[in-house]
Amino acid sequence: MTDATLQMPALKGRVAFIFDEVDFDVDQIVGVKNIKITDVAELAQLAMQSYDPDFAKAVRPGDLLVGAGNFGYGHPHYPPMKAMRHLGVAGVIAESFSPGYWRGEVSMGFPQVSCPGILGFVRRWDEIEVDWTAGVIRNHSQATEIPFEPLPQADAEMIEAGGLVPFLKRQAAQQREHKDHAHVPGNLQAI
Repeated sequence: MTDATLQMPALKGRVAFIFDEVDFDVDQIVGVKNIKITDVAELAQLAMQSYDPDFAKAVRPGDLLVGAGNFGYGHPHYPPMKAMRHLGVAGVIAESFSPGYWRGEVSMGFPQVSCPGILGFVRRWDEIEVDWTAGVIRNHSQATEIPFEPLPQADAEMIEAGGLVPFLKRQAAQQREHKDHAHVPGNLQAI
């Protein structure tokens, strides 16, 4: 595991929903007709209406979503996952992710975990934990564990920092600090 993942707290929560459709377009979470709504509280109330009308009442902070292959397929729009974060969803674990979706959500600091085999490993409402240090997902409800694919270093650092902007600010501060501490030789005068 990377240094950044060692600092990331484990994700612990229930499996709030399992999207078993390959190439799932996250726009379906709020409905394509609602994708331009900017009020996150309104989006959160619309979330999952076609899948589970009681989802907003049932989900708890720390809960996780599970998805099939190429999760997030389609045009990467941020409103659906903003609604999920507003409801307390802490991250997504999927068999694999659409690259555009992955990049967008990681840049928002939203944990994404690629774990081939996750669909057969969990049931809805199972209590699970993503242990970044050990590189495993533990299903506490079933007393089992499964390894997940390690995060690329930059992605781990971006998630740990809270997103792209805090990541870039941290890097800039580190570069300034390094520059300030670098030895600058004095001017030598010719004799």
